Amino acid sequence: MASLSSASPITPTALTRMLDEYLASEPSATVLEDDVPLFHLDDCRYSISESNGKCLLHLWSEERNIVRRVLDAERKNGSLCLSVQRFGKSQPIVLEFCATRDSRSASAKKASRALYAKLLKRVLTANNPGFRIEALSTSMDLERSFSPIYTRALIRRGNSAFAVLGVNATELQPSIDAALGFGILWLEACRRHAPQCLVEGLKLFAPPGTSAVLRQRMAHLNRELAKWELHELEERTEQLTTLDTTDAGNIATRLVHAPDKHSALQRFGGSIAQVLAVVPEAEPVVVSATELAFRLHGLQLAGARIGVSRDSFRPAEQLYFGVRSAEFPVTDDNQESFREYLQYIRDRRTARDHSDPIHRAVPERWIESMIVRDVTVLDSRLDGQHVYSQVPAFAACDRAMIDVLTTTHDGRLAVLELKADEDIHLPLQGLDYWSRVRWHHRREEFQKFGYFTGRELSKAYPLLLLVAPALRVHPTTDQILQYLSPEIDWTLLAIDERWRDGIRVIFRKHSPHYAARR
Repeated sequence: MASLSSASPITPTALTRMLDEYLASEPSATVLEDDVPLFHLDDCRYSISESNGKCLLHLWSEERNIVRRVLDAERKNGSLCLSVQRFGKSQPIVLEFCATRDSRSASAKKASRALYAKLLKRVLTANNPGFRIEALSTSMDLERSFSPIYTRALIRRGNSAFAVLGVNATELQPSIDAALGFGILWLEACRRHAPQCLVEGLKLFAPPGTSAVLRQRMAHLNRELAKWELHELEERTEQLTTLDTTDAGNIATRLVHAPDKHSALQRFGGSIAQVLAVVPEAEPVVVSATELAFRLHGLQLAGARIGVSRDSFRPAEQLYFGVRSAEFPVTDDNQESFREYLQYIRDRRTARDHSDPIHRAVPERWIESMIVRDVTVLDSRLDGQHVYSQVPAFAACDRAMIDVLTTTHDGRLAVLELKADEDIHLPLQGLDYWSRVRWHHRREEFQKFGYFTGRELSKAYPLLLLVAPALRVHPTTDQILQYLSPEIDWTLLAIDERWRDGIRVIFRKHSPHYAARR
């Protein structure tokens, strides 16, 4: 493997394969240059080329565009570190692909969390007269899935108590969005370990302007099981704003029009023929009216789009290859490289080497590709005639993708959320998509945007199906699911661990109100 101390320069082929392998295991990496975040791989693309014997890395997004000469590369401590040069500069710098978006040092994180714990203690004392703080902690508790990101407390007055969980303004937005799940677990822990008092509910504290997801989720919790409070805390002034958790607020979400798949497949006929000639198992997936993706067991290995011809400035079909965010345009000069690359990825993806990062990459998309082909393997109620995968639904600046959207035979919408590994966020992420689907359904927007054409949709609330391998269902999933609102008809489907050989449901668990609704 290339390293930053090697004598010979890295080649484009070697760098491409290093990036392929790294991003197969870290698909949401952050790109930092001299410790300054420049890109998130979820939101950008890259290409690698050779010019005058030099290896060039091109990264671009809607915000910026950079090209760097790569001198060397090395994987270490969960990162891929590149020694690069800017054009016109002789001194090398470090460009790092890092698995986390939070670049703060451990000591900086610890200090900010300790200060916030003291602040939250003062705020709780000032705003909850008569209550005393019986417990307050930011320590990690792996047994109960508690992270030092969150400050946890229990406040008590007589026989009445509340669980408290707060997150400070220096934490990342995904951590703030996840606070409710950990708050529910803390509520459960307080109820189990403080039997001498009634823990009435949860008080959740978030920074100003960050609680839209939390509010939307709390609006769909069971109010018979607990009282739910959401507060925004301005740390500088220690001012509290209490939000109404019975109302999801304005769900600023919009659908993207469903593309005409038949027309798109015809439009990209030339690209389809080229890719399938090398990888017959590849699936052409229509992304939009002007873009197509080629996936092998869920892993994108090539794509095509309608662009502008360099010669005539007219719309032209452009084929490119590369795994995930990579793009290498197919030209007359690189036909052999194109075929060799696709064959290389195909061989590794289809081999049964579970230690190979290309084989293991994007397992959820692999499961999704199998379910889309036959959704009835999960539930006989589902209708395989109208099945949509990766449905774009935008909420504010968030571009979310609903894993699978379909209907039952009687026209009831069904939202499928898939996980291939243990994920504590499965129930509440599924709730996010369920609430968006319900919002659009109530406004009768799906058929207006080209979904479920010719299908009469039931006015009933959507079903929520949560799917994961049996041994990968997080142990906290049941605890969180029990707090969802009775209006949500959910089913947890545990599939066989050998799902690559075929989807088979091992067991299923329904919401408590399932039997009454049948």
